[in-house]
Amino acid sequence: MESSWTGHGVRLRAVEPDDWTALMGLAADDGRRGSRPELPRSAESHRVRAKEQAVAGGDDDRFRLAVEATATGVLVGTVGSHRTGRRSGWFEVDVEIGSDHRRKGYALEAVALLLRFMFAERRYHKCLAAVLAQNEASLGLFRRLGFTEEGRLREHVFLAGRHHDLVMMGLLADEFDQRHTTAGP
Repeated sequence: MESSWTGHGVRLRAVEPDDWTALMGLAADDGRRGSRPELPRSAESHRVRAKEQAVAGGDDDRFRLAVEATATGVLVGTVGSHRTGRRSGWFEVDVEIGSDHRRKGYALEAVALLLRFMFAERRYHKCLAAVLAQNEASLGLFRRLGFTEEGRLREHVFLAGRHHDLVMMGLLADEFDQRHTTAGP
């Protein structure tokens, strides 16, 4: 591993204003499993959002990073911490990889790099992930990382004309340390 932000297949980096086209592609990706449909957004709104993310300070350890394939330098997705409970020592993680780049290990490595930073450098105790029950790929990803199903919110999310269960998964810092060495995810 070259740095705490670079693994074998991905590099996590700040979102840059020029990333807006790649981020627009992620938002328009019809292959996103279990995502809520969004209203169409203008190219300008994607430019503005990329610029906002590029200058965001990561307040309360809430941030979004670009996931870049190390072999090609292509932005393949994003990973981030979007909710935190600093006093209790928990944070919530999410990851999004474009449909053309899935099943290549990018999500696994990106989340592992983010977890290592949040547990070792920010001293969080627990990470949460909320996953739609029908999203088998994401459930499998988090299980491979060592997450445990902690609960299920029945018919919690309304999507595509019906209600769906939301699976709450959790991972403690010491569980992560036991499964993942500093050599890689």
